[in-house]
Amino acid sequence: MRKKLKTILYEILEVSDSNNFYSLADDLIIPSLIVLNLTAFIASTSPSFSLGHKQLFEYIEIFSSLVFTLEYVLRMWVCTVDRKYSHPIWGRLKYALTPLSLIDLISILPFYLLLLFPQLRFVYIISILRLLRLIKISRYSESVRTLGSVLYAKKEELLATAFAVFILLIFASSLMYFVESSAQPKSFGSIPDAMWWGVVTLTTVGYGDIYPITPIGRFLGSILAFLGIGIFALPAGIISSGFSEELQRKKQQKTPENLEPSANSQSVEMLTEREVIFEQKQMAIALHIESSCELMKMCVQTAQLKLGSDFQNEQIIRDLAIHLYNEAVCKFEL
Repeated sequence: MRKKLKTILYEILEVSDSNNFYSLADDLIIPSLIVLNLTAFIASTSPSFSLGHKQLFEYIEIFSSLVFTLEYVLRMWVCTVDRKYSHPIWGRLKYALTPLSLIDLISILPFYLLLLFPQLRFVYIISILRLLRLIKISRYSESVRTLGSVLYAKKEELLATAFAVFILLIFASSLMYFVESSAQPKSFGSIPDAMWWGVVTLTTVGYGDIYPITPIGRFLGSILAFLGIGIFALPAGIISSGFSEELQRKKQQKTPENLEPSANSQSVEMLTEREVIFEQKQMAIALHIESSCELMKMCVQTAQLKLGSDFQNEQIIRDLAIHLYNEAVCKFEL
């Protein structure tokens, strides 16, 4: 009974089945609760909202945190249904170290830490980790999982692009520091200060708080601005190509299922053709045997007529009949 209950809960929590009412309810309730919880958290930071609805926001946080805790405990209990985590201790530990399980744990920890240590400023700051609950939606959203698959598949290209941007940022900021430090010691007093200008310029944001004033500095700044347009277009192209490849891969996975009926019909047609050919061969063999028997019978009668009915040597009659048969077959083939 316990094993059956664990299997049922595993299918509800870990398997998204639209035909299962409880699994569908889980897929709808948990994401809705995540959105409600984050909405309350964001609204609580606004004085106009928090003054009149502070208690409501607290109730929402308490209820959602308890639900998320119960969900986490149930997932840890039923994870042994999966063969990868079948061991009662090491399997659960391995499951707890998976990325989504770690996110589940980190997202509920601030609630209990605030209950235990409400006066600690550090604990209050880490309450921002509640925003990690947004990532929990990836369990229930196909689009979010697709985005994660694309980013993982294109991680090498994205890392190479990020490394190129980092090198360019260091190089440009260092040059700008040596060019502008004497003219603007406050704005370009160090390379880290110049890096802020480099980030703003590379991303083509252009806040205008720091900008070069020397001719050489303006020249370098204009070059960096043009390079920023091209470099920051690379990640967009990489991600878009990754989406295209991922969607194409999913279509290819669905194609065999769509073509299964036609494939079965083709196999049935091929089987029918083989049966027809086999029957034709069997009929041709039967006709050949029948005609050969008739021909051999005629050859035996002819041999008996030539040698005479009183001739009793059957071996000579048989040899003469075979000779006559071979001659007849050769003339027929020619």
